[in-house]
Formats: sequence, C-alpha cells, structure tokens
Amino acid sequence: MTVAPMTDMPDTPRKRPWYIPPEGGFRAEDLDRIPELPPHTQLIDGSLVFVSPQANFHMLTISLLEMVLRRLAPSGLRVRREMTITIGPRQRPEPDLLLVRAEGITGPEQTTYRPEHVELVVEVVSRESEVRDRERKPQLYAGASIPHLWRVENTGGRPTVYVYELDPATDSYALTGIHHDRLKLTVPFDLDIDLTEVDRL
Repeated sequence: MTVAPMTDMPDTPRKRPWYIPPEGGFRAEDLDRIPELPPHTQLIDGSLVFVSPQANFHMLTISLLEMVLRRLAPSGLRVRREMTITIGPRQRPEPDLLLVRAEGITGPEQTTYRPEHVELVVEVVSRESEVRDRERKPQLYAGASIPHLWRVENTGGRPTVYVYELDPATDSYALTGIHHDRLKLTVPFDLDIDLTEVDRL
C-alpha cells in the first residue's frame, strides 16, 4: 500500500487565537470560557475591552468609596468591586464598584450579576476609558434600568462625583448633583462621605 506524502494531505484546521473574535463578535459567556483572558476583561458591543494599569488616583478613590459603602449599606445590599454585569448577549461591562441586592448573589463561584439585581454602579474615569465611562457604559446601564450611577472624575487629584438617577419616563439618566469635597445623599440610602479622605489613604 502506498502512503501519500504529508504534503499531499489536506490542511488541518488551525485553532483560532483567543483574541480573534468569532463571526458576530464575542458573547457574554465567552468571558468565562477563554482561559487566556487578562483579569477584568469587559465585553462591550461584542468586543473585548482590556484594562490598563491603574493609576494611584483610580485605586485610592475606589478604595475610599468601597470602604464607606460597605460600612453604610443596608443589610439587603452588598458591595462588589470590579465584577461584571451581564446586560445582554454582547454586553458585559465591569463597573469599578456596584451595589447588588442580596437575592442576586448565588454563591462563591458567581462571576457576573444580572442588571435587575443591581442598585448602583460606580465608574471612576481614567484617561484611557473616558469615552466608555462617560458615554457608552451609562447608555448600557440606563438601558438595563439600573437605578443609580455615580461617575467619578479626577479634579486636581481629588474625586468629583457626578450623581445620576434613572428617569423611568425616558430610560435615561438625569444628573441630580455634582459633589466635590463631600458626598451626602439620601438615595439609594443615607450616606455621607468625606471625599477629601482620599488624601489620607
């Protein structure tokens, strides 16, 4: 029996590199299936979004807000840091902080939350994510009916918090306040945060 030389054999299909999107783009469940993904990869409009190294302001601001929210949040709410929300098949953004209702937590292996369980999202804007944090992600959160959004900007090394509340008549966010040195609110619950504390962390 004659064996055909290797060069005459049909090509075997090559494995598609993980960073090449499949036809139609990536889907929300792909974030749990691709082992090579860098930590905190997001999915926005079917495209993978990778995180740049954190600046000191970004890290300190998140830490301050997380610390106070954990201390003041009512028993029915849980604070989560840098976890995704599955908004749709091609949308799985990751806010810097989120407040989740306790009934939306399923266990220690959970990697994402449903928008109907999210009460608040917090985005600390960095230079590489300005357009996403100021425009696209708020659109996604509002479209998913998440009631509250805080957008945090760097003003001379201090956090300025832009507070938004969902207008159910328009399914869009309305700006309810801009807070510089102190964040004092009654929704989603009573809280009072000294934003200048970021200098002492």
